[in-house]
Amino acid sequence: MTASRAYFGTDGVRGIVGETLTDDLVARLGFAFARWSEGCPVLVGRDTRASGPELEEALAAGLAAGGSTVTLAGVLPTPAVALLARACGAVVSASHNPPEYNGVKVFARGGAKLTDAEEVEIEALLPDEPPAPPAVHAIRAEGLGERYVDLLVERFGAPLDGLRIACDTANGAMTGLASAALERLGAQVAAIGDNPDGTNINVGCGATDLTALAHVVRDGGFDLGVALDGDGDRLIAVDAEGAEVDGDAVLAVLALHLGVRLVVVTETTNGGFHRLMAERGVRTVTTPVGDRYLLEALRREGGTLGGEQSGHILNLDGHVSGDGLMGAILLARAVVESGRSLAELASVLELLPQARRNVSVRRKEVTSPIWVEIEALNERLDGDGRVLVRPSGTEPVMRVLAEAKTAQTAEDLCATVAALVERELG
Repeated sequence: MTASRAYFGTDGVRGIVGETLTDDLVARLGFAFARWSEGCPVLVGRDTRASGPELEEALAAGLAAGGSTVTLAGVLPTPAVALLARACGAVVSASHNPPEYNGVKVFARGGAKLTDAEEVEIEALLPDEPPAPPAVHAIRAEGLGERYVDLLVERFGAPLDGLRIACDTANGAMTGLASAALERLGAQVAAIGDNPDGTNINVGCGATDLTALAHVVRDGGFDLGVALDGDGDRLIAVDAEGAEVDGDAVLAVLALHLGVRLVVVTETTNGGFHRLMAERGVRTVTTPVGDRYLLEALRREGGTLGGEQSGHILNLDGHVSGDGLMGAILLARAVVESGRSLAELASVLELLPQARRNVSVRRKEVTSPIWVEIEALNERLDGDGRVLVRPSGTEPVMRVLAEAKTAQTAEDLCATVAALVERELG
């Protein structure tokens, strides 16, 4: 059994800047990662948060003190760092979280996500104080965003002539890059969420808020809209009417269009997805939430395609990690190459009603009374639905999910369990 981790969550280390995430902690993490990786050279990118440059400096100092050669790429999406790093990589980002958050994601050699056990090993190497870095501890690289676009167009691109796409980059690291890639392939692109100021990343835009994108698509007569998150590793879409096409639906469209025989998903994936894949003869493998677990399962099972409802889309036929822009290109190709609208393609997936609650808690633990209630409810549902409770990997909340034949039943189940979680842990 893997020991618990004090700092690492679902995807790296995150916290509110100046409170649970400080310069000192970031420097110590950099030092520990460099020691763990035996001085592996590290390519460092960041998203557009105002706190990014200072934390980038702290990370570089810690990495260099631990023996790594550090290359600073500046603003660069997480999947670009994974794809372009010749050795190891790191990203200063809190992904889809609000601007007051930031964090650190690290990649082992070849863009590989760390396992739980490796994260425990790194935490064991954390020094008590940030060590002093060398006088010169980083070099800067230019043009890596353009190189990343070149690679995606080369590996995943196909003609998108005539397709009209609205693209929301969440005022984040994909600003300018996503529209450039889609335009290179022939699409007509309207960019929104493309004016980062350090304080507006993921605010009223991007994969966590589709309101603006839906309006632009409907009012402008676009064929579809794509929304990325702040560091570019998630994709959520909307069809021509502005209706949401979530990660489950995107993955279903891609699985059928690409003709895969295996797809890896997480435990929050809608039951309707499993039903559709079974009908089409596609085997599904289920993992805990987090794209690193998807990666582990894909490599273990010899698959290439995976994803989760939140919008992480992985295609290991040409990539090493989840990538929202890659997913957007593949989704646009499915529309063009099938000659069908996104709404038509997504309609094959009949989603079961789901209800969700995020419950603020003092400690993130599924206690015995909660387990007993979940087991009793799931036994009573007997395959006609389910209840799931899990700790957030990035925030002090427990996430409650209920799925049932009707929306009302799902809401009732979710409310019942959320109330229990609040009594136990709130």
